[in-house]
Amino acid sequence: MYVLRALDADPDHGLSLRLMPGAVKTVGRDRAADFRVDLPLVSRLHCRLEVGMNGTVEVVDLDSTNGTWVDGEKVARAPIEPGSTLRVGRVAFVLERAV
Repeated sequence: MYVLRALDADPDHGLSLRLMPGAVKTVGRDRAADFRVDLPLVSRLHCRLEVGMNGTVEVVDLDSTNGTWVDGEKVARAPIEPGSTLRVGRVAFVLERAV
């Protein structure tokens, strides 16, 4: 299992999302998004996170206006490793293995 955690959020009240094997989760401003990030520069449905049963994690940009970035590089689809930074709008997240 993984956790996607906002880097600049308050640790007690920050944004975080648990990702289980086999999960497919959307990130965006829309109420329909699995992980709601209601902030400027985030599209309604910005990107999708796909977790393989073998533990691989991929991010897929959903034609967002401002793009999806992994470790400073704009991506359409990319693997994410623990320690990688995912940026959506102005919010940066880090992928961590859950303990």
